[in-house]
Amino acid sequence: MAVFRQIYESLRFAWQALRSNLLRTTLSLLGVTVGIFAIIAVFTIVDSLQRNIKETLGSLGTNVVYVQKWPFDFSGDYPWWKYFQRPEPKYTEYRLLADRLENAQAVVAMGGRGGITIKRGSNSLSARVSGVTFDYNKISDVPIAEGRYFVPQEVESARNVAIIGSTVAETLFPNQSAMGQSVQIAGLRFVVIGVGEKKGSGILEIGGDPDKRVIIPYGTFAKLFNSINPSLTIAVKGYESDKGLENLEGEIKGLLRARRSLRPQQEDSFAINRPEALAKFIGGIFAVLTVAGWFIGGFSMLVGGFGIANIMFVSVKERTNIIGIQKSLGAKNYVILLQFLFESVLLALVGGLVGIGLVYLMSFANLGSLDIQLSTGNILLGVMVSSLIGVVFGILPAALAARMNPVDAIRSK
Repeated sequence: MAVFRQIYESLRFAWQALRSNLLRTTLSLLGVTVGIFAIIAVFTIVDSLQRNIKETLGSLGTNVVYVQKWPFDFSGDYPWWKYFQRPEPKYTEYRLLADRLENAQAVVAMGGRGGITIKRGSNSLSARVSGVTFDYNKISDVPIAEGRYFVPQEVESARNVAIIGSTVAETLFPNQSAMGQSVQIAGLRFVVIGVGEKKGSGILEIGGDPDKRVIIPYGTFAKLFNSINPSLTIAVKGYESDKGLENLEGEIKGLLRARRSLRPQQEDSFAINRPEALAKFIGGIFAVLTVAGWFIGGFSMLVGGFGIANIMFVSVKERTNIIGIQKSLGAKNYVILLQFLFESVLLALVGGLVGIGLVYLMSFANLGSLDIQLSTGNILLGVMVSSLIGVVFGILPAALAARMNPVDAIRSK
């Protein structure tokens, strides 16, 4: 009961401190509020971005490497002029890898062209058209809401069939099913065999928004867009280990170097890219943002901490007589210390909770595909940091109050 009574008295004293000079208290706690907001906002955004990237990488497939002309190179020196002279991967090279690779689960050829007008009657929209070979659904997630995926005969014979994204279906076929209907792509009629589930666009989504994409057999795509100089990206899925991917990359390199007749001293004329390289690069940016958030937040909380210390010194001075009476009635030093320390922590928590509340309100902002979620861990972090600020900047005023001589305290004015 004594503990609860002390807590009640501390709450009452803290409330009186807040009410006695609301403007001074608000300005003093503003630093803590801004500091906690800066730190928790950065942590929340970084967590949301990382979650978005993981989901996107999951849709791209795990243990997948991409054979392309341009490498994923994020160093300061990017010799684009050298990469520009490289030849594009060819369909014959895809066939070579599909037939000869021993460490691959699936090999896929795919190409894409953005800004293609898709028509159906008077309805139309601009979308990305992707041409893929049959094993594409083994490389990348292709969830079908209605209809089905390709069958081998449709891909091998380059039939005019298509799987359309949810946005394409809603735009071209409002209030009706798209299954079995036809659409026009580059002047040719395609039959819709499937409609994809609504996914939304991720940060690293290759090919753009999957809801505004049309997937067709690669042979059909090549006839429409790449008939003169066909080029593509080759995606290869390896086995579930880093060593498996290393063996796979070595195998790809050996086959393509032999295919392109590269001498031992010549550099590779192709790039073998892993999507994880993008994630690592962005992760480095996140680390810088996190440090910046701690720096900005730490400075703001330092200012707020001095504000709390100022409030507590004023509170000690205003309640010197009460402290003397409490000690003359037998209150121990640690009781007085904890009373003021609890009040300091409570004041800091008020500022911290306001900052967390602002981050929570920020989570309702519409940022496109980025879904901001304030996690329990970040809430607890904000509460702990606020409490620590209250302890660090409240310990000196609390110790000063605890060491007061009861007689001198009662006589003070």
